Amino acid sequence: MAVLSELSAAFITLLVVVEPLGLAPIFLASTAGYSPDARAAVAARACVYALCILTGAALGGEALLRAVGVTLSAFHIAGGLLLFSIASEMVLGVRIGRDAATAARAVGENSGHIAAFPLAIPLMAGPGAIAATLLIAGEAHGDPARLAALVGAIFVVIAICWAVCRLATRVERLIGAAASIVMEKLIGVLLASLAVQYVVDGVRGSLLS
Repeated sequence: MAVLSELSAAFITLLVVVEPLGLAPIFLASTAGYSPDARAAVAARACVYALCILTGAALGGEALLRAVGVTLSAFHIAGGLLLFSIASEMVLGVRIGRDAATAARAVGENSGHIAAFPLAIPLMAGPGAIAATLLIAGEAHGDPARLAALVGAIFVVIAICWAVCRLATRVERLIGAAASIVMEKLIGVLLASLAVQYVVDGVRGSLLS
């Protein structure tokens, strides 16, 4: 039961941070002019890259923090501030436009690597997702069951990203431009609340240590 609870919490947090539905318009912009087979290949590679990045953060992130002398409380505060900045961009409508421009530049400059950038990084496994993964992994304190639940949550979220990319045209048609904007702002408010909670937890941990 505890493992299921951990899986659920990690899944919800990562789902909110990664925001798979928001990938649809960016994926379409990044792969404009591609054949269906080429789009499928790009989607698969991007998801594999993102899965490896987030899994690496989950399994080795805490050791990395210890190696550079950063406490978990400090990372809670830094990660919370980072997530809050991302949430504010979502609420203010900055994120989609910026990501679309980044995707367009990447296609023009190096279309062969768009699976790695900007699709895998920063859209699927960006700073916010990595920060959230490290925070959740730190709270697991090396417990194999909890880490396994986190890796499972990462796999499910990335699988959803893959499905959204494969069905991008239909998803974009289904939700429409107006609904996409409203959804992004609502998710941004929820993410801001999670970010504030991370900061509060970090401050509390610093004061008690």
